[in-house]
Amino acid sequence: MRRSTASRHEPATPSTPPRHRSRRRRVLKGVALALFAVVVLAVTGFFVWAKTPMSATAASLASVSADERVEVTSRPDTVVMRPAETTATGQGLVFVAGARVDPQAYEQTFAGLVATGITVVVERPTLGFGILDPRPLSTFTDLAPEVDTWAVGGHSLGGVRACQYAADDRTVDALVLLGSYCATTDLSDDDELAVLSLGGSEDGLSTPAKIAEYRDMLPGSASVVEIDGSNHAQFGSYGEQSGDGSATISDEAARDRITRQLTSFFAGVGG
Repeated sequence: MRRSTASRHEPATPSTPPRHRSRRRRVLKGVALALFAVVVLAVTGFFVWAKTPMSATAASLASVSADERVEVTSRPDTVVMRPAETTATGQGLVFVAGARVDPQAYEQTFAGLVATGITVVVERPTLGFGILDPRPLSTFTDLAPEVDTWAVGGHSLGGVRACQYAADDRTVDALVLLGSYCATTDLSDDDELAVLSLGGSEDGLSTPAKIAEYRDMLPGSASVVEIDGSNHAQFGSYGEQSGDGSATISDEAARDRITRQLTSFFAGVGG
């Protein structure tokens, strides 16, 4: 008799029936397509949201249009404001609009300053967010070659980008922050940079506490002023803003105080 030997074959293992494998592939494919659709919708929604700015009020545009002291040139991505009756001082301000705020919403804010001889260039940031804008400062200063002393500034997130401009470009003499602060840029050692930071006591977005928290990012000589009764949206003319506090002074009163502070500040810049 022959001795029995072990089988040379491994025990058979159960396999997934072909129809089950096909079903699993279809499920995974469906999940992948669903996730892709969600991402596409999210990205599309962000682009639509980012490119739908908070527009300037009709009343503010009409007011500036009727102001013979100011000449305004509107472009797709900028607003350039020049003095029409007063001799230009040679000073200029490149101002970065707040997130999703139309540059024209700042025309009324700066009309009084421009009337004193200051040129203002308000930029519309890429995708509506200043911190995402890669363009150099020269993109905007080149629009006003008559200016020889430049300041940079911004409202809300636009101020964050303005702080970066001030750090990156040594030709900048001054920084103006409206309802903003230097969240990512340390300028505390730049003693030659003149700085004006204006906040509102009722600002619900760039709150007084936030501005105080980041005060040490500015030079020790910086002028930090809180406008009593003013809120975040009153640094522009675009209506109410979600999350903001309730102002206890009128828009006109807020603008008057902003103009006085700006005019006094620029009187000491570039002299």
